Amino acid sequence: MGKKDQFDKPLAQNKKASHDYFIEEAIEAGMVLTGTEIKSLRTGRATLGDAFATIRNGEMFLHNMHISPFEQGNRHNPVDPTRARKLLLHKTQIHKMLGSVKREGYTLVPLRVYIKNGYAKCLIGIGKGKKQFDKREADAKRDSQRDIQRILREKQKVYK
Repeated sequence: MGKKDQFDKPLAQNKKASHDYFIEEAIEAGMVLTGTEIKSLRTGRATLGDAFATIRNGEMFLHNMHISPFEQGNRHNPVDPTRARKLLLHKTQIHKMLGSVKREGYTLVPLRVYIKNGYAKCLIGIGKGKKQFDKREADAKRDSQRDIQRILREKQKVYK
C-alpha cells in the first residue's frame, strides 16, 4: 500500500474557517489525547465547528473540539468530550504564533485534524476576521467561478 497524502481525507475539517477568516499561515501541531479518543478520532467522530486555540503559560490548547466517546471504550474514556486538549509545538513556533495573535483582529483557528504517521495532528491557521462585505465578495467570486466552470463543461459536451 503506497503512501497517501493525509490532507486528502481529513478526519475533521473546519469548513467555516475559510468563510469567516482570511487564513494567512498554517502550522501543523501534534495533539495530546487520552484514553480511547484516538480510536474515536480514527472513526471520524470529531467536529471542529466552534473550536478555537489559545496560548496560556507558553502552551497552546485547543478548546471546544468535540470528540465523541468511543462506544466500546472502558473506564479511561474521557468524561468531557469538549475538554481543552494540549497541542504540541516547538517553543519558537508558539512564540511566533503568539506574536501574530497579539496583532489586532488575528486569531488561532483550527483548520483540520488528520492522522500522520500514526499520530493525531491538527492544522492551526492564523486568521484575520472577515467583515460582512468581504464574505459577500468571496461568495460572489465563488459563484462566478462556478458559473464559468458550468459553461465550460456544457461547451465541452457540445463539441464531443
